[in-house]
Amino acid sequence: MSGESGNSYEELTGMVLRSTPAGEYDRRVVLLTRERGKISAFARGARKPGSPLMGPASPFAFGTFRVYAGRSSYLLLEARIDEYFRELRADVVAACYASYFTEVSDYVSRENQDGSAQLLLLYQALQALRTPQLSARLTRCVFEIRTVILQGEYPGLPPGDAMHPAARMALSHIETSPNRGLFSIALADEALQDLENWSHSVIRRSLEHSFASLEVLEMMI
Repeated sequence: MSGESGNSYEELTGMVLRSTPAGEYDRRVVLLTRERGKISAFARGARKPGSPLMGPASPFAFGTFRVYAGRSSYLLLEARIDEYFRELRADVVAACYASYFTEVSDYVSRENQDGSAQLLLLYQALQALRTPQLSARLTRCVFEIRTVILQGEYPGLPPGDAMHPAARMALSHIETSPNRGLFSIALADEALQDLENWSHSVIRRSLEHSFASLEVLEMMI
């Protein structure tokens, strides 16, 4: 639907990466969307009690967002939320992991670029965090390695026999697995430690950025 002066309304599938107060009652949200990559939008009145935008303007909210494309910014009009991931916000450690994943996705995503692959990875990582049978530590490894692969910066398998054989097999799975079943792996502690050392070093070298949420997470675990 077209708006005035050539501006338009759009429906975007995405997730809230960040939500900060703006003015007395509003919020500014950063969304990772499938169609337009990362965008910022203002949610007017989202901080007022009973506002229909209060929930959709919350971190980790995933669904379809109807926005108005203005000359210099987007305005969030309404949303149909499929997942709020409330249980992650209720668990301090899980919330730290989820915040780290969203902060990384925020850092690597750009406006007006296809955001579908990173959005799907982020969504699946949050689904894995809420699954008791899956290790949050292993979920972090999978998320970090696939993010680096999506950025085109992945160096490949480590040379020689420096990595535990089970960790090397898990790494091969992470590199080549389709999206379905990507996070459904398990490792014993020794192999998991090797995989962690590799994934953490790879993402540090690739992104060369300090993440505030990671500093908090590493104090918690």
